[in-house]
Amino acid sequence: MKAFTQLGSYEGRGSMEGWLTRIATNTCLNIVRAAKRRPELTTADLTEDQNRWLDEKLSNAAGEMHRSTENKLVAADLADRLLETLSPEDRLALTLIDGEDASVREVAEITGWSESKVKVRAFRARKRARETLEKLFGEKLLGVSRRRLGLDSSAS
Repeated sequence: MKAFTQLGSYEGRGSMEGWLTRIATNTCLNIVRAAKRRPELTTADLTEDQNRWLDEKLSNAAGEMHRSTENKLVAADLADRLLETLSPEDRLALTLIDGEDASVREVAEITGWSESKVKVRAFRARKRARETLEKLFGEKLLGVSRRRLGLDSSAS
């Protein structure tokens, strides 16, 4: 942007490449100089209360990341086990459409099926998966209502 706005100041004495390099170099040096003027904050500069608060926040964040990763692994394992209950064709349709975000047209091209067959397979596969989950967990999934998770029959 600087080069564009300063294009009128280019005198043509040297190469355009050298002129652009000089602008880029000077811009970077200015950024480095400005950073040196701003002092760095270290934990030694914090009060004991601030350090304690920061430690608590960091440990909570680390714990939450660990729990989130664990939950993702459990959900992925459950999804894999659920997919195993479906026929290979249904599993393929769901994996491509819902897992890989492929369009119905793309799935039809990959499988050689018609687009309507892909839609029907995906619909029926979702229905079978929903029924399997309902058998496993009944009306409530781990204390969470089916509607909140989008698993009620009107959600399809």
